[in-house]
Amino acid sequence: MDEQIQNYKSAVEALLFVSEKPVVLDQFKEVFPELKPSQIHDLIRQLQDEYVNREAGMVVVEIAGGFQMLSNSHAAGYIREFYKTKTKEKLSRPALESLAIIVYKQPVGRAEVEIIRGVNSDGTIAHLLNKGLIKITGRKEVPGRPFLYGTTKEFLDYFGLKSLEDLPKIEEFNQLGLDTPKPELLQGEGTSVISEAEPVVPQESAREQVLEQMHEQTASQESSGQSRMMDVEK
Repeated sequence: MDEQIQNYKSAVEALLFVSEKPVVLDQFKEVFPELKPSQIHDLIRQLQDEYVNREAGMVVVEIAGGFQMLSNSHAAGYIREFYKTKTKEKLSRPALESLAIIVYKQPVGRAEVEIIRGVNSDGTIAHLLNKGLIKITGRKEVPGRPFLYGTTKEFLDYFGLKSLEDLPKIEEFNQLGLDTPKPELLQGEGTSVISEAEPVVPQESAREQVLEQMHEQTASQESSGQSRMMDVEK
């Protein structure tokens, strides 16, 4: 039985190694239909513990609802030297502004994004859609039925989040050294008190600062070698 468990664990390790994206539980279940979800989780936890205990060059982390194998940040200097890693492409300031609004107010329409930003946002929303960071989640029940937007699993992956629950809450903004945003700017669709007659144009909103801070962190991790080995070669 121990030998069979080791075989399963080795197979899980191999799947995590070859996958360029986080592997979700449903994908594991397709490969191991005879295993219960709890058994698959146990195998992943064992791998995580083994890597930590022997200070391995790889780590298994939970990202975007799945699990992914990354290089250990302790080896960053060596990986930089070997691969001459390029940093992750940074999002522009307008893209971060629009993304921050969508993240904290989703589902939200383009018109509301433009009211808050004070400028046309067609281009930035199209760019975020093309990058897969946001998606169309439905239509607003108003004349014209405009599209509503929300974030994707790719957004979680991009910023290294397990779920949207990992985003800083309003009460955490001060702890991060940022100005606390107005509550109405963080309310979800249907509870917003922003009107088209009262545009709000935050020049340096706390939401945007949080995303920019997270963006810098993930870019730093990628440039320091905490990334997929196969990704580093690109």
